[in-house]
Amino acid sequence: MIREVRQRYNEQFTQEKYDAFFRSLWEHFPYKIEFKVCETPVFVPKWLKKELIQAGEEIIDHLVQPNFKELSAAAIPPHLNVPGEDDHTTFLAIDFGICEDENGNITPKLIELQGFSSLYGHQHAMAKAFRRYFDIPSHMNHLLGDLNDLEYEDLFRRTVLGGHKAENVVLIDVEPHKQKTWVDFWDTKMMTGVEPVCISELRKSGKDIYYERNGVKIPVYRIFDRMIFDELERRKDLQLHWDITQPADIEWVSHPNWYFRISKYTMPFLKSKYVPETFFGHEFDPTGKDLSQYVLKPLYSFAGAGVKYDFSMKDLEDLENPAHFQIQKKVKYAPLITTPDDPAKFEIRLMYIWEKDAPRPQLVINLTRLSKGQMIGVNFNKNRDWVGGSVSFFE
Repeated sequence: MIREVRQRYNEQFTQEKYDAFFRSLWEHFPYKIEFKVCETPVFVPKWLKKELIQAGEEIIDHLVQPNFKELSAAAIPPHLNVPGEDDHTTFLAIDFGICEDENGNITPKLIELQGFSSLYGHQHAMAKAFRRYFDIPSHMNHLLGDLNDLEYEDLFRRTVLGGHKAENVVLIDVEPHKQKTWVDFWDTKMMTGVEPVCISELRKSGKDIYYERNGVKIPVYRIFDRMIFDELERRKDLQLHWDITQPADIEWVSHPNWYFRISKYTMPFLKSKYVPETFFGHEFDPTGKDLSQYVLKPLYSFAGAGVKYDFSMKDLEDLENPAHFQIQKKVKYAPLITTPDDPAKFEIRLMYIWEKDAPRPQLVINLTRLSKGQMIGVNFNKNRDWVGGSVSFFE
């Protein structure tokens, strides 16, 4: 997107540099990264950075409304309502596809949003690795809000720890060492000292939460939540020792209810030029509409699971619970990134931290994904190069 920067990067790229860069992301940890890390970052010009920030702020305007909790109450499944909810989410991720509108202009379009943590550790580590192995312009930064590396690391550490000692804070997921994104958990541990722990390891005594290591009980006062509920519900084999919907003396960051409140459920309520037309399944009237211009998504899935890019009237009629689905107007991704073969499309996830008493969340870092397929994601980019997870550097 910045011609001279892109041309210089592509000319200087070698497979040997990439292999060394990729190994550096995981070789000091116990496992190897199994997901595709893209061969290139994205270089974002000032005009697009400005528009992305504006798009994010328009979404946030809705989230800071005094009645947002009332508007989003129905998003939380009753059997997954966790006590102890706070005033707002701590982590916020807003995904924008970089698209071409009906007039041929390049503009961000909202794809999804989450009141949930993303790869705050790994994205920072990846950006620093890109700088070590490739020639990234010094005037461009992967961080936003005028943060430097040390300021970002300090903010993230303070946010996760919440004033507690690292040994009394845990990062939870379902078998974290088996997750594809395990590297983020270890990058987070490097930055914060917080241990990744499986939800099945947590135990409750009265209202106190603890886990054991080498026969020693370690009290837990704060949980950094990285657990996806639909995965937890699928894992009937997992033996749990604590029902998280029961009261406990515990702090959450972010509280699990925000995973539902700020999600695809929010999108039909949003009115902005950056938000594609979106309907709940039970409110969608297909009369006179060309279904090929819409995509069908389950409300409560993650990483693209269950999305139907092309669907029929029969698919709509067969929905067991239409209120748990969403129909969204398709967007046209713009193939803007020059690569050695086909140009790539991309999405940028703006990632925010919302401190306890702050009126609004603060934009801090980004996650970027490149694609040459019909959609963003692994299933649409098999056997392709210069695609996958990456990071953007902004002018």
